[in-house]
Amino acid sequence: CEFPWPLPGSSMYLRGAARAQNLLRAGRQRLPQQCRGFSYKAVVFEESGVLLPAPHRTATDWEARSCIPAGTIQRAALSGGENSLSLQYSRGELTAVEFLQELGQQCFEIANVRVPVHSFLWDLIRKEMIKQLPIMAEAAQCIRAEGLKTALLSHSLCLGDGEGLLPLDQQHFDVMVESHQEGMPRPNPGIYKLCLERLGVQPQESILLDSSSQNLKAAAQLGMKTVKVDDPEAALKELETHLGFPLKGFVPYTRSVRPGMEIPKDHLQKYLGDVLGAHPTAPLELRQFDNGESTRSYLVKFGGRLLVLKKEEEPPSDPSGPSVPREYRVLKALAEAGVPVPPVLALCEDRSILGTPFYLLEHCAGHIHRAASLPAVPPRRRGAWYGAMAHVLARIHSLDLGAAKLQELREHGNYIQQQVETWTKQYRAVETHVIPAMERLIQWLPLHFPESQKTTLVHGDFRMDHLVFHPDRPEVLAVLGWKFATLGDPMCDLANNCMSFFLPAHFGACRGLRKCDLGHLGIPTAEEYSQMYCGHMGVERPENWNFYLAFAFFRLAVMLQGRRRGSLAGEEPAPGDSSPKDTEFVADLAWDFAIKEGFRVFENLRPTKLLVRHSSTWAGQGPLLGRSYSTWARPGAAPVPRAPLVTPPSSLVGMAQGLCCKIRASSGAFRVPIPEGLHKVERAGKQQLWGIWRC
Repeated sequence: CEFPWPLPGSSMYLRGAARAQNLLRAGRQRLPQQCRGFSYKAVVFEESGVLLPAPHRTATDWEARSCIPAGTIQRAALSGGENSLSLQYSRGELTAVEFLQELGQQCFEIANVRVPVHSFLWDLIRKEMIKQLPIMAEAAQCIRAEGLKTALLSHSLCLGDGEGLLPLDQQHFDVMVESHQEGMPRPNPGIYKLCLERLGVQPQESILLDSSSQNLKAAAQLGMKTVKVDDPEAALKELETHLGFPLKGFVPYTRSVRPGMEIPKDHLQKYLGDVLGAHPTAPLELRQFDNGESTRSYLVKFGGRLLVLKKEEEPPSDPSGPSVPREYRVLKALAEAGVPVPPVLALCEDRSILGTPFYLLEHCAGHIHRAASLPAVPPRRRGAWYGAMAHVLARIHSLDLGAAKLQELREHGNYIQQQVETWTKQYRAVETHVIPAMERLIQWLPLHFPESQKTTLVHGDFRMDHLVFHPDRPEVLAVLGWKFATLGDPMCDLANNCMSFFLPAHFGACRGLRKCDLGHLGIPTAEEYSQMYCGHMGVERPENWNFYLAFAFFRLAVMLQGRRRGSLAGEEPAPGDSSPKDTEFVADLAWDFAIKEGFRVFENLRPTKLLVRHSSTWAGQGPLLGRSYSTWARPGAAPVPRAPLVTPPSSLVGMAQGLCCKIRASSGAFRVPIPEGLHKVERAGKQQLWGIWRC
């Protein structure tokens, strides 16, 4: 799935709450639209004359070659005003076959010569007008990369089987409106209203590109901004002035450089020339990656090469110093050890170049899957993609730390303990209200640390959208996002990787797999995927696996709460940001796994332990079935630790009430009173005072 937040593996390298605070700021670098210089939310492209060559120009060329009087086809299609063949077809009054028959008859009456209309459409239009203008296709991609929506207005003919004569690559458009299907020809204002409704924007929030003055006039009367397309390049320059960002140089997974994050191109150009030994005459081009990481990541086009530049923030996010040099050394060691990472080129710690340290990588082209359901992969092959992901994670965890010279990442102390303490401190710093599940987790987690932890290299942020796959086969070309790499418990990486199995299908910008039919999708279950990984590692999945999931979701809840705190402070929400209820949902999800872990521990207790009691019970004399009793600890018995029960009060109430019902059923006419303690439990449960349930 595609997360809108970074999900760091929370290594011990995250020292203290200051480091966690930086994680919570990650992905919030986007500025409000008014700060980006525009307020538009959608751009609407007319098909004919904008995305495709104008049909009348193509028809004129064909007429000249076919010795047919110039303008015959255009006159035949447009003559008749409101009853023209073109408008009749757009309104759905003529089928495609009827339109072509009438068009041929009109051409014959005008030119007094039989015009092979079908030949014109098949031999010319399908060969020439199918050539979508590359600069317009690139512009649509650039627009969507900035978070705006795009729409396509089409009025092309359809064949009898429904296939369009002028099909376009629709993946660049959020909405497609075909006038002949809607029965509303342009310049009917209804077609624009319908398009805006499907886009979910107001007229003043949209821009229309069209080559027809009549169509532009109708759209402008609704309040839409309009751009007339006579010369495509000139029209795009005008569109750039309205939008406030460039419409050239698109590279997948990038956008224009965010305001306030520009870097001096002249200094960088000179540095690259010296380091790479190339001095191209064309100026370098910059774009920024859209993954929202706090470390600034740029795509650099330099002399025909695509490079990745990762730059340190100012001031450094890590209290111990810059993290970029450390990440560079990790990547260099991983590349030498055979782990698939982008090739590293250079590290620059000279602050006179860009103000902070940065390093360079070769750009690794491939496919990044932002959705855990892998919609771009055929269902029968998706299991192989998950297998490749599990295999590369196992390769990372199997790395020989000594041979890779990564022992320097080792830090003192208990890895998980330090992480729980760090994230707990950060939660206290950003909490806005009491979330009962978070309070329970903060007390539960320290009492259930794993007794033993294996230590390996951990990625710290391992998830599907940090992997660059080969476009056509299940092969991981590169693993990205190594900022939080450290030495720690590998199960934390695996748990972080499995969270998408338990998140809903639409969780902010994330598309999880919760309640999805995984068999139908061709995707393994969380159990099957974790077993894939364990098979590669040659280990069994730990018994306390639910602890790791509880901790992973606890950490995610802290990050979501940081987003919530930021929105209350007036920060503009980023596209796909989660709702205020998401923190509570994730916290409850974490507590569910804590409950499962608690039951596992309880069920695994030896019967002898359950029967041993360091207490005595004295029953006083009283009426039948109404005796009183008291319990006190045996002298010298070890004190029982006060730990929160993993089962919430409401569950205990139900269990106790069910037991009482069974007693009533077996006791016939005898009345069995519910003990006073149960009433206290019920009242406490309703008040969510779970803290009284401590042994």
